[in-house]
Amino acid sequence: MEKEKACKAHVVVLAYHGQGHINPIVQFSKRLASKGIKVTVTTILSTTKTMQATAGSITFESIYDDCSEGGTAGAGGFKGFLDRFEASGSQNLTELIRKQENSDYPVKCLVYDANIPWASNIFKQFAIPGAAFFTQSCAAIASYYPMYCEMSGEPVPGPDFPLSGLPAPVIPNMPSMGPTTGRFPPMFLNILSQFTNIEKAEWVLFNSFDKLEEEVVKWMSNLWPIRTIGPTVPSIYLDKRVENDNGYGFNMYKPDTDACMKWLNTKETGSVVYVCFGSAASLHVEQMAEMAEALRQTSSSFLWAVKPSEQSKLPTNFVEETSENGLVVTWCPQLEVLAHQAVGCFISHCGWNSTAEAISFGVPMVAMPQFLDQMTNAHFVEQVWGVGVKPKADEKGLTNSLEIGECINLIMNGERGQEIKKKAIRWKELAKQAIDEGGSSDKYIDEIVARLVAN
Repeated sequence: MEKEKACKAHVVVLAYHGQGHINPIVQFSKRLASKGIKVTVTTILSTTKTMQATAGSITFESIYDDCSEGGTAGAGGFKGFLDRFEASGSQNLTELIRKQENSDYPVKCLVYDANIPWASNIFKQFAIPGAAFFTQSCAAIASYYPMYCEMSGEPVPGPDFPLSGLPAPVIPNMPSMGPTTGRFPPMFLNILSQFTNIEKAEWVLFNSFDKLEEEVVKWMSNLWPIRTIGPTVPSIYLDKRVENDNGYGFNMYKPDTDACMKWLNTKETGSVVYVCFGSAASLHVEQMAEMAEALRQTSSSFLWAVKPSEQSKLPTNFVEETSENGLVVTWCPQLEVLAHQAVGCFISHCGWNSTAEAISFGVPMVAMPQFLDQMTNAHFVEQVWGVGVKPKADEKGLTNSLEIGECINLIMNGERGQEIKKKAIRWKELAKQAIDEGGSSDKYIDEIVARLVAN
């Protein structure tokens, strides 16, 4: 109680479900809490039940019981889940904020995942500032915005988006949200809804840093009050200023931490290829086979995280036949793995969290994007930041084992790989500088805190 009394202000954070959304917004919440802000994170019950044990400096509150109503597997599928989350969540969040009005710490700001556009109705109702939090890269969101303008029948304000040559986002086979009646499928329309009422936000926050996406940030700053407050990697790996911040506290799958770290400890510096395609991407059987063959043929050791739902796609006897050179696990403690000196290369789907983590740890990448923003991130990994290579895929999106193997060898053994490693280390240094005391991202967080305290 004494610690709470010392808080400068109270912020409520509304988090979207899913690991790629929860992790960065909770890390930002920890940063606010470390600067004397009382933080309440609200989300669905299945997530808060997982996070309670690691709450630390922030409080978790459920505003929707997805467990009793089946979550995304309940009535109406994914769309039914979103409708129920909005109906129940908006009511419960409103009640939570109202209850705080006569307390010692009334809510001064609502930080919300941009995937929850109905949050803007709530912060307007209470006449408090709202901060939209985007969990994809600045470049990916900037590339979506002209599509939103097209959908809305409005011209894009200002000059054209500055970066040419970006690949089009691939729309994956995602849950149905109804029939397609226009150019964009319903699921993509839902993604574009992130921009709804964005002009009403006091701040538009990104898990990035100014120097990483400098040209895009300048362009977006003409549209919105953008603040890059990343990378949102636990403090122990960057500035070490947030007490006990050594992990995200949320995993959709239980990591095989002991097995991974013991195995890595037996390997030489920079000798291991780490492979992980994230919590959402799903490789088809043919791609799993090509990846397996590339790893079978490589002279490097490999650590491959194959989540439970993908295990059946592994070639017969692959695990046993490659056990001398590789380790296959169901899930990895990715932060600890990327920070380990034995890891010399990361084969990734290029989800934004994984990309930002690899940059923060200075690990070169083999970029194999699967859908949506991953295509943009992979382009930047190779063409803009120079911290990795992107193997070619055929017209069906399949990348063969020879192509994958050549990219692994290029990074692990080639002359170009040495240049890529130097650039990766340089970006690691810049990422740390951004969040260090007085760095660009840290200054933005301080600015937000000062505004909250002044109110």
